[in-house]
Amino acid sequence: MLRIALISAFVLLVNINGQNNGEPLSVSKTAAYRQQVKLDPDKKLVEIKKYIPGIVLDIRYATTNNFAHHKMYPEAKAFARLPVVMALKHVEAALKLQGLGLKIYDAYRPYAVTVKFYDLIRDTDFVADPAKGSKHNRGCAIDLGLIDLKTGKELDMPTGFDSFSKKAASTNTDLPKQEIANRALLKKVMVAHGFTELPTEWWHFDFNGWKNYELLDVPFSDL
Repeated sequence: MLRIALISAFVLLVNINGQNNGEPLSVSKTAAYRQQVKLDPDKKLVEIKKYIPGIVLDIRYATTNNFAHHKMYPEAKAFARLPVVMALKHVEAALKLQGLGLKIYDAYRPYAVTVKFYDLIRDTDFVADPAKGSKHNRGCAIDLGLIDLKTGKELDMPTGFDSFSKKAASTNTDLPKQEIANRALLKKVMVAHGFTELPTEWWHFDFNGWKNYELLDVPFSDL
């Protein structure tokens, strides 16, 4: 009987601690995040633009120009864990030699926003399952494209950002040669500096060390 009672208590505890809406068991809020940073400064979420001034921001979720047609972020800023930003800095330097630069569409995303996305689009090919969380929630995923530094224009890619079409897949070859070449260049430079592409989204890259970082639900105002 004691064993059954303990099991029942455990199941109840699991349900209380975050299984509503598929929430993972461990999503760190502001206080927990700050404690994690004290123990390991590399876990700090830093503003990308402050470390890479030349990077261009087009934070779609700070506008209504996104698949949700709602403003999801309070301001157009991009954050990521410190090692992620340092890796991006090397990417930017390599591209600059070719007259190219980076445009960021999204980076760190609070967990609460991931839940909202999932409620809108229940397709885990394109939005993260809240039961697992997103690497964006860990501050370890970057959505980005390439720009020509002289003109400021984006290089042609298979689709726009956040397209839910099959054309967005990194394996799609039914495309103009220039779009394939631009996509390949982005992948090559990102992979060379410690990132892995998401097969369904040409713009999405995960930092290879993402498993070392917790899921976070820390609002921009607390960073």
